[in-house]
Amino acid sequence: MLAQVGRYTFLCLVLGFFALPLLWLATAPFDDTPTVTASLPRFTLDNFRALLDNPYALSSLLNSVYLAAGTALLVVTFAALAAYALSRVRVPGRDALLYGLLLLSSIVTGTATMVPLFELAFRLNLIDSRLGVILILSGGLLPAAIFILKDFMDSTPTSYEESARVFGASPLQIMRHIVVPLVRPGLATVGVWAVANVWGNFLVPFLLLRGPDKAPAAVIMYTLYTEGGQADLRLLSTFSLLYSLPVALMFVFVSSRYGFRFHGGIKR
Repeated sequence: MLAQVGRYTFLCLVLGFFALPLLWLATAPFDDTPTVTASLPRFTLDNFRALLDNPYALSSLLNSVYLAAGTALLVVTFAALAAYALSRVRVPGRDALLYGLLLLSSIVTGTATMVPLFELAFRLNLIDSRLGVILILSGGLLPAAIFILKDFMDSTPTSYEESARVFGASPLQIMRHIVVPLVRPGLATVGVWAVANVWGNFLVPFLLLRGPDKAPAAVIMYTLYTEGGQADLRLLSTFSLLYSLPVALMFVFVSSRYGFRFHGGIKR
């Protein structure tokens, strides 16, 4: 009994340790004088009014939605097509190629490749373009997305596809009407993963986007500091709450709908 009490006490302490930052995030935006410690707020909405006075605060959230949605759409589409091809077509060295791409994308990070990527974007006239940011972020996420979706594709039976071929269905029709409904949990998982990666990405949009009117929220958050380099906790806490809500709500929605099951759509 003492061991069980000690175990639960330890778990409560660990939970409290990780819950304190979330508690601060939930209370500081409604405090007229927020500090770095979590405390009962003196309730006010002036922080939100002050944030609305920033001409780029709300538009940056919309820019983040554009970048995240565009990148997720490209990653899910091309990763699904590539994963389906790698799952169904027996190509010599297929697994070695897949693991090689995954390994290289993990070792060679975006920071290490920013110089050649910036040069490529400059030559293609993609500087200060949301499309350039979307393409670069999509290229970095595709290898891992293909690796994840291939497991989902491998778990779906091929008998349905063979029956569709007998009735004259094309490969794209099979992909759209048979494969995609079976691997929807996998597509949702990759989509949420791509959105979360883009939503918190700072370096790529910071280097490629020149105007603040196109900057996402991760870049605009960096400007919520005083001239002396001190964080304006009133604006920073309020903006952080608005910044975290879309991803949290998306995660809750997709998790309740699909449960993030890491297997295909066929129940075993």
